[in-house]
Amino acid sequence: MLALRIQNGNAGSSAGVAGFVVSLGQIILPMLGLLAIVRAMGATELFGTHGGVFLRSLEPMGFTIFVSRWLGSRIFPKSEGLHATLVVPPARRAEGRIYAMILGIVLALSILLEQFAITDRYSAETEAMLSFPLIVLAGVILIRMGWLVRRKKREKEEAEGEESERAYGDRLIGLVGQAVIAIGVVGPVLAALGYTTAAQALVYPTILTLALFGTIGLLQRLIRDLYSLLRPGEGSGDSLIPTLLSFALALCATPVLALIWGVRITELTELWTRVRGGLSIGGVTISPGSFLTLVVVFVLGYLLTRAVQGALKTSVLPKTRIDPGGQVAIVSGTGYVGIFLAALLSITAAGLDLSSLAIVAGALSVGIGFGLQTIVSNFVSGIILLIERPISEGDWIEVGGQMGYVRAISVRSTRIETFDRTDVIVPNADLISGTVTNYTRGNTVGRVIVRVGVAYGTDTRRVERILQEIANEHPMALANPPPSIVFAGFGADSLDFEIRMILRDVNWMLSVKSDINHSITARFIEEGIEIPFAQRDLWLRNPEALRGDTGEEPA
Repeated sequence: MLALRIQNGNAGSSAGVAGFVVSLGQIILPMLGLLAIVRAMGATELFGTHGGVFLRSLEPMGFTIFVSRWLGSRIFPKSEGLHATLVVPPARRAEGRIYAMILGIVLALSILLEQFAITDRYSAETEAMLSFPLIVLAGVILIRMGWLVRRKKREKEEAEGEESERAYGDRLIGLVGQAVIAIGVVGPVLAALGYTTAAQALVYPTILTLALFGTIGLLQRLIRDLYSLLRPGEGSGDSLIPTLLSFALALCATPVLALIWGVRITELTELWTRVRGGLSIGGVTISPGSFLTLVVVFVLGYLLTRAVQGALKTSVLPKTRIDPGGQVAIVSGTGYVGIFLAALLSITAAGLDLSSLAIVAGALSVGIGFGLQTIVSNFVSGIILLIERPISEGDWIEVGGQMGYVRAISVRSTRIETFDRTDVIVPNADLISGTVTNYTRGNTVGRVIVRVGVAYGTDTRRVERILQEIANEHPMALANPPPSIVFAGFGADSLDFEIRMILRDVNWMLSVKSDINHSITARFIEEGIEIPFAQRDLWLRNPEALRGDTGEEPA
């Protein structure tokens, strides 16, 4: 099922990328035809002043209409197989495509009107009168578009319940829908009151902003599809790389948004010049170029480190005689050294001089040392464990009352799997500073002690001989040194004996104890030897008091 899901995801991603590339033909091919027609008609020189204005306006008008049609078809696709940027019902998608086309036509007509106004030098009243129908039409379509977006959000809320937590993207879309509705109402009202310039400065940039947001959404979807195609098996929705690229794309669109809303290019150029100068912190100047260099060099160093770690883990170390714990230590140490070198090289490549921050770093290190001393202690203890390797993965240890097998040793903590199949996370500082019992360090040979008691009066030599035979017969017992029988002493209820034997593999201690106890029980029954249980004898000093005797003879 998982493989089928991955294949379906890859097929969907490849179809999304191919569909996006093919859909660009809706802009490129008509524009090529329009450019050819405009050039051919212009070459005839049959058009007068107004005809020339119309020809010059055809190219931007055509581009605007073609782009609006393309955005509408991609944001509100006809086919169910295509990824829709806004998840709306199919009937509403057709409505969205119509609205997008009408807004594109409004923008195209506004371009034509502006060109004629410049050529014929229209008065403010004439331009206001000609612009009023376009502004009203644009306002109505903006209101309808805003309601379409809001309806999509409300339907999702009704499906999931009002109490459900909405995603950030849905909340943002809802706010955009509210703003579009408000502008669709305010724009025509301003135009009706005679503030045509203000209405134009509000309505037309709103249409361009919607087009920009739609383009960003389509490109972000393309980034996710490309990532899923390049990294099959990984979900792009929760991956960090496509999320960062999408955020960078939205950040790069900020200057375009500023230009749409009237910011001049000279102002953006001046702002960019100030940004390129860098930000000075403690005598260290950080510019966008140096920051980008730092990030690129560090990422390359990090990727190289991971590649070296992978080669060591899969190709080099398995062919050596180093134990698994030592292999983990080498791989982890290589990672720490590689990351440190990558950070050092990235700072050097960026040209950052950190000497002026030494005093500040020294002051901060004191505060950080007090606040993070436990974490630092565990980190240093983890390094010591990986270097000295007093314990290794697979060892049976006991620490702090917890007993189990070591499953993983990290820099901060060690994971122990107990015999109850539960994981216990032990800080590395406890393994260094506390007492640790390692039952399988170096080898798996270990001793087991089995205690048994017999009734008083039993021949002790006979019991010793029987227990010796039982111990010698067990296959896990080593012959050198041989098992020994100890007459431990005189207990309160029994004569106590101990079987002490060295096992080939101490991991089988509980099983061996169980086998020995079964053998002892069967052999003692066969030999007629009693295994006593706790008992007490009660002696009454005046038993006649219980019978009510008074010592007098009956009458």
